[in-house]
Amino acid sequence: MAENQRVHPAAGIEAPPTTPLVPHGLSRSDKTSPIEHRPPLQSAIPAIQATPAKKRSCCCKCVCWTISLLVLLLIIIAATAGILYLVFRPKLPNYSIDNLSITDLSLNFDMTLYARFNVKITAKNPNEKIGIYYKKGGKLSVWYTKTRLCEGSLPNFYQGHQNKTVLNVALTGQTQYGNTLLTALQEQQQTGQIPLDLKVDAPVAIKLGKLKLRKVRVLGGCLLVVDSLSTNNLISIKASNCKFRLKL
Repeated sequence: MAENQRVHPAAGIEAPPTTPLVPHGLSRSDKTSPIEHRPPLQSAIPAIQATPAKKRSCCCKCVCWTISLLVLLLIIIAATAGILYLVFRPKLPNYSIDNLSITDLSLNFDMTLYARFNVKITAKNPNEKIGIYYKKGGKLSVWYTKTRLCEGSLPNFYQGHQNKTVLNVALTGQTQYGNTLLTALQEQQQTGQIPLDLKVDAPVAIKLGKLKLRKVRVLGGCLLVVDSLSTNNLISIKASNCKFRLKL
């Protein structure tokens, strides 16, 4: 009887759910301690590509050599200029107006003023070791206030050391609004003091010993005060102030 009795589980009764021993996202390396898997950390600092040391060093050397060569070149140029100055002692040529005469100053039919002047000018080279070549294209002009009355060409020639050369230059020119200009000159002549400006533009080349340098220009002029503008008469120069400079 006892052998025929069996125990059967009650219908409708479910077994309680079993709790997993390892939480989600964890794995077990052994039976007792779980190991947590974390995502790899992403670096927040961008990678910096370093310039190769050899390339940087080569650039620095090139810059240093270039600067050194430029400084050395400037020193050589300055030393050469200083030596040349001490040896030759260069001085500017100077000019003086010796004589001024007017052969014609009259109105044309078109009411332009025609002027013809003759100027005697002395050019001096005060240098002991420097010669001056006066090149083609030199000009001498006579101005009244801001109006050019006439212009002439300077001759081309060589002027030696400590030389004095006398030049006779013929100047001619025509000016617009001649009637107004002639009236102004006549009114100024009544005062006995007529201001004139003689301007010089002379291309020259300098000779240092046997060395001929590049062409430069002598610019300047002489501020004159004359007593009259009468034609074919001797004109007295009451005052003269001349200044000149070199233009490279």
